[in-house]
Amino acid sequence: MIDLNADLGEGFGRWQLTDDDALLTSVTSANVACGFHAGDPVTMRRVCERAAAGGVRIGAQVSYRDLAGFGRRNMDVPVDDLAAEVAYQIGALEIFARAAGSAVSYVKPHGALYNRCVRDATQAAAVVEGVRMSGAVLPVLGLHGSELHRAAAAAGLPVVDEAFADRGYRPDGTLVPRTEPDAVLADSEQIVARSIAIARGEEVRAVDGQPLRLPARSLCLHGDTPDAARLAGRIREELTGAGITVRAFT
Repeated sequence: MIDLNADLGEGFGRWQLTDDDALLTSVTSANVACGFHAGDPVTMRRVCERAAAGGVRIGAQVSYRDLAGFGRRNMDVPVDDLAAEVAYQIGALEIFARAAGSAVSYVKPHGALYNRCVRDATQAAAVVEGVRMSGAVLPVLGLHGSELHRAAAAAGLPVVDEAFADRGYRPDGTLVPRTEPDAVLADSEQIVARSIAIARGEEVRAVDGQPLRLPARSLCLHGDTPDAARLAGRIREELTGAGITVRAFT
């Protein structure tokens, strides 16, 4: 069994990046932008309503306050500020999730915050404090072995290992930075094959060709990957055809 998640609601006002309606027909979990790297109240409400109607789990995709940089710029945010901002984002999304008859089911950092929390114990602890501050015992989605997961587990929060269908990996199991070559996979055949291998617990190849295992209960496809909606549908179809059950981890 594996969960299939994607980033949704990554627009702002009249500008829309992700094909939310199409993606929601394939994914089992939706990482919804909460207004700090993308998203706005109207978009959050619409995505929550459509996710709830389709039985898709709603996750808060929290970020640094970085609309201009789409949350992909590294920032040094004081821990108290970051914790409060994480709690604020979760709370904002929870309003719309509840109005749609659902609830926020998990939390996943976005972009630079996600990558920072792999190794930065201080920033990871601030994110976890923000989750705790929100008042719910929410699973934290992140990279296997990350500082984020260590902090979440120490705080009594469930952790969910995630792997990426469309990102390049270093030999140590961390993501290749987007500023470097081969950070994002473009070959749909490679993305689909990697998805099946991850779901089966088989080896994939790091950017240098070394074999790598990526423990994962959830598989992510970025919503802004070219032709993401069609690719998500194909991944789900191929996973099912390979005898792998695709369903939410919550």
